[in-house]
Amino acid sequence: MPGENSDLQWYKILTKGELPEGRVKTAVAGHKTLCIAHHKGQISALDNHCPHQGGPLGEGSIENGYLRCPWHGWDYDPATGKPPGGYDDGIDVFPIEERDDGFYVGLEPEDKHETTVTDLMAETMTNWGVDSVFGLVGHSCLGLADAVRRQEEAGKLNFFTVRHEGAAAFAASAYAKLTGRPAACLTIAGPGATNLLTGLWDAKVDRAPILALTGQVDTQVLGPGAFQEVDLQRAFAGVAVWSQSVLHSSRHAELMTLALKNAILQRDVTHLIFPDEVQTVPAAEGAKASSSQGRITPREIHPPQESLEAAAKLLKGAKRPIMIVGHGARFHRDELIQFAEDFRMPVLTTFKGKGIIPDSHPLACGVLGRSGTPIASWFMNECDAILVLGASFSNHTGITPKKPTIQVDYDPMMLGKFHPVDVPVWGEIGVTLKALKGTISSSDLVAVDQKAEVAERWKIWRDEKAKRLKEDRGQGVSSAAIFDALNRHVPENAVIAVDVGNNTYSFGRYFECKNQAVLMSGYLGSIGFGYPAAMGAWAAEHPPKGAKSSGASGRPIVAITGDGGFGQYMGELLTAVKYKMNITHVLLNNSSIGKIKKEQLAGKFDVWQTDLHNPNFAQYAENCGALGIRVTEASELEAALTKAFAHDGPAMVEIVSDPELI
Repeated sequence: MPGENSDLQWYKILTKGELPEGRVKTAVAGHKTLCIAHHKGQISALDNHCPHQGGPLGEGSIENGYLRCPWHGWDYDPATGKPPGGYDDGIDVFPIEERDDGFYVGLEPEDKHETTVTDLMAETMTNWGVDSVFGLVGHSCLGLADAVRRQEEAGKLNFFTVRHEGAAAFAASAYAKLTGRPAACLTIAGPGATNLLTGLWDAKVDRAPILALTGQVDTQVLGPGAFQEVDLQRAFAGVAVWSQSVLHSSRHAELMTLALKNAILQRDVTHLIFPDEVQTVPAAEGAKASSSQGRITPREIHPPQESLEAAAKLLKGAKRPIMIVGHGARFHRDELIQFAEDFRMPVLTTFKGKGIIPDSHPLACGVLGRSGTPIASWFMNECDAILVLGASFSNHTGITPKKPTIQVDYDPMMLGKFHPVDVPVWGEIGVTLKALKGTISSSDLVAVDQKAEVAERWKIWRDEKAKRLKEDRGQGVSSAAIFDALNRHVPENAVIAVDVGNNTYSFGRYFECKNQAVLMSGYLGSIGFGYPAAMGAWAAEHPPKGAKSSGASGRPIVAITGDGGFGQYMGELLTAVKYKMNITHVLLNNSSIGKIKKEQLAGKFDVWQTDLHNPNFAQYAENCGALGIRVTEASELEAALTKAFAHDGPAMVEIVSDPELI
């Protein structure tokens, strides 16, 4: 029992016989790191930090009777902490007690935590509804990370430690695409911050709100070129619509409020830079966290009357109108389906809009474009008017400029972006559809009922898919067979994160959505997106109990990738295992970057450097602690998928796929 030092707090730091004579080690007591030394039969506890540059003395050694710093070789007496030669830069020594079960160190009671500026900012962040942060904690973001930890302990957010910062940005991007709300990604200065950029660009071009939080070197060494110093303001200038450094004198809660307000209202990337020493500055007396209360306006943009009347006139005269819906319409599913039914409009989707309408709906025509179905292209060719909702007219989709077109978008810069449209309409999609319905009566319509034609075109396409199911070259499973099986096994309410490549083209072509939501790297088209995106989707569906967010229902999460894409972020399977993310991963392995190989052949280039050397991915999954199943023949699909979808935790079905039968 403690004696005269009873006012101290005592921590066990060593068992008897654990530390040999003449050796040192590091121990942690509360929040203090200590160097434990065993010299001449005496156990001593010293401050672990050398006073010169903080060298970790517990990683040093005892030489010639002195404790030597591993960084600069400075010596200290292991019993007294004093240096030889009468210098006054010694280190603190703490009382030790030997008890029956080992050695204990006595420390003064820790001071109560004092609220810091980053505490205020982290609380403001959760007040705005941010409940998921992805990233890596490192030396230049420790103060900020500690503030985030306090919010996690309060049940207001979840922090997910990834294996590469690029995955953090992709996961946050996918979270935002799925929910419309921002997630955050957190990294150190320098390489940690720059690793975020690809995922941030993915969010930016797909108009997903996201917040980047990056550490930075101390302001006193900023400029000359300190270790891991990068001019982050310039590095993020292209991708971030709003980027600011957090200073000692900043209005800290207000800075976080502005970051999130810009991300949400502009549907874009925002960025806060935290110099190392600012992160632990005490908050001003009486300073309070901020929130979104009174800081954000409703975003229901009503279209101009002139645009409504022009759109109504075009629709009234159309006999074969169609609707094309893109990613921007994903939060208006019920309104657009009802409008299509009322106005007898077959519905085509862009690839990014896949899943907004179930393919089983009598008016659904599947995906238009390179990743699409012949059903969609047939109806576009046969139509006499097009209503485009939340689509960008990309080359990949190929919306014809030759048909009379109404385009609705909340962003006026997207209207007529690539070529003139007959009726550009600036407005929120749900509001605009409601206003249009109030402008046109059913007696005004001349549109014919095209449902029978939709059913006929689906029969033709499904007959073609049935023929492709029979193709087997003995060189792997065909895409038609893979997605035919997935049509039966993927839960109807799943969130499906897909990657980039031939696997994704085949998904767009063969998979028939029910009520699933689909996530993809749209305009950026970044390979590697799929698995980190599934992690982001899982986080969105499993918010902490104390979070302000709502709407999560624990939907099943599915990732569909190729071997090339998964190879870029295969370490994130360890992240999924760590957090028990129930992600079912279907990996199409054709041992190549198949899409580029196909483009080489189409362009009459030699096929070069597109073959891949792969591991047995299913065995890799098992090594990581997940379920791994390898499929080499179509006959194995049913059992493998049944087992994977029933598994509680991360599961992978690696399918050796035929690179030609896509």
